[in-house]
Amino acid sequence: MSPLAGETTFSLLGRVAARYGVDSAAVLTRWQWRGHRPRHESGAQRADAEMLLDGAGQRVLAGLCGVGEEVLGRALPAWGLADEKLTTARAGGNGPQAAWRVGGAGVGPVAFGYRSCTARRTGAPVRVMRYAQRWERVCTRHGRWLLDADADQTLEFLDVRGLPEVVAAQRRWVRVARRAVRAGVGPGEVFAVAYAVVCRWWDLALEWPDERVWPARLHALAGGDASGDFWRWRAVARDAAVFPEVVEVARALLDPVMSELVWRDSGAGRPRALPADGAFCRRLGERVGRQWLGPLAAVDFGGPLIAWMGAVIRRRRGVAVPPGQRDGLWWVRRELQPPSMAAQLRALTKDARLPGSGTVWRSAVEPEQRMLIGSLLDDTEEQLLQLRGAQRGSSAEAAERLLKGIGSAASRLREALREVAGAAVEAGVRVEDVAAWAGLSPSALAEVLGAGGGAGR
Repeated sequence: MSPLAGETTFSLLGRVAARYGVDSAAVLTRWQWRGHRPRHESGAQRADAEMLLDGAGQRVLAGLCGVGEEVLGRALPAWGLADEKLTTARAGGNGPQAAWRVGGAGVGPVAFGYRSCTARRTGAPVRVMRYAQRWERVCTRHGRWLLDADADQTLEFLDVRGLPEVVAAQRRWVRVARRAVRAGVGPGEVFAVAYAVVCRWWDLALEWPDERVWPARLHALAGGDASGDFWRWRAVARDAAVFPEVVEVARALLDPVMSELVWRDSGAGRPRALPADGAFCRRLGERVGRQWLGPLAAVDFGGPLIAWMGAVIRRRRGVAVPPGQRDGLWWVRRELQPPSMAAQLRALTKDARLPGSGTVWRSAVEPEQRMLIGSLLDDTEEQLLQLRGAQRGSSAEAAERLLKGIGSAASRLREALREVAGAAVEAGVRVEDVAAWAGLSPSALAEVLGAGGGAGR
C-alpha cells in the first residue's frame, strides 16, 4: 500500500490495518511503544496523533505496506524525525520501537483528507490525515474546505461549493507565493502576517455595522444558518470564511506600491503620526472590497497591521533593530497570533475567556505546553531548595552561591511566566486580562511575550 503525499504515519498505519481487515490496535502490537496515544481533555483519541519510528520500526512498517523505505521517506513528513526515547532500548526488549507524538507539535498543522479523494486514489473512502498548511485546505475538485484535525470535534470539512471566491483564492495564492519567493520572503511568513491581520478584523467585525460579506459567508459555511450555534461556527468556519481576504492582504503587503503609501502616510522625510485617513489603509480596504474599512484599520493601534506598517517605516528610515529583537516586517508577535480553531473550541467549552482565575483557561491550553510550564516550575522549585545549603563556607562563597542560585531560579520563573502568559493568550484570554493577572502593564507583557521569539502560524 502506497502512502499519500503529506500523510501522517499513523494515518497510513490505519489504512494498512483496514486493508488487512483488522483493527489498528492489533497492528500496533508490532512495535514497543514509548508513551501513550495522545488524547483530548475529554478522553477522546486525537485524530492528529503521530508515530515516530526507529530504524527497526521503519522496516516493520515498510514490510506491512509492501513498499520501500525510500518511498515512505519521501511521502511521510514525520518519517525522519528523531526522538530521544527511541535511542534507549526498553528494558527487557530491543525490538522495533515507536513513540507517540501530536502531529502538529513536530511537523506542522494536520488536516483531514477528503474521503472521496482518498477513495479515488486508494479505492476506499477511509479517513486520512495529512499535513496541510492553511493555504492548501481547499479540495478544488469537490469544493470542500478541509478542517484542522487537532480539535475535539467531528466535522472533517466544510462545503464551499456555494462560495467560489474561497476556491478561487487558493488558485490566486499560488501566484502570491511565487511573488513572495521573488521578493526573497518565505510564503509562509507572508501568509502568517496577512492571516493575523484579517483574523484581527474578523474579531472586530462583530462591531462593524457595514460588514456584510463575512456574516453571509459564515451562514453559508454552516449549511445555511449559523445562529443556532453561533460561537462554535465562528470558531470552526473562521479560516475558510476569511481565506479570500487573507490572500488579497498578502498580495497587497508584497506590493511595493502599497509599501510606498505607508511611507508617504508616515510623512516620509518629515515624520508624523499615521493619519486615520491614510492612503495605505484606504487602498487596502478597497482591495478587500470594503471601501469603509480604511479608517477603522488605521486606528487599530495594537493590531498586527500597524505593527507591519511600523516595520516598513523603520526599514525606510534605517532604524536599527534593538538587540535581542526581531524585525517585525514578516514576523507576528506571539500575542498577535490568532488562536487556532482547537483553542477557540476549548475556550468555549470551558468558558476560558473569563478573566481573574488561573484555572478557567487552563484546560484550553495544549497539554504539551502545560507539561513545559510544569517542568519549568519544577526546575525552579529544585533550584530554590538547593539554596538551603548555600550558606556553608566563607561569606563570599556563600553569597556567590546564593546569587547564582537566585539568578537561575529567577530566570526559570521568567521563562515560566512567559509560557503561562503565552498559553493564556493563545487560549483566547484577552491580553489586558493576562497583564492584570501577571501584575504587568500590557506593554510590559508584550515585551515578555516578545522575548520568547516565535514565528507566525
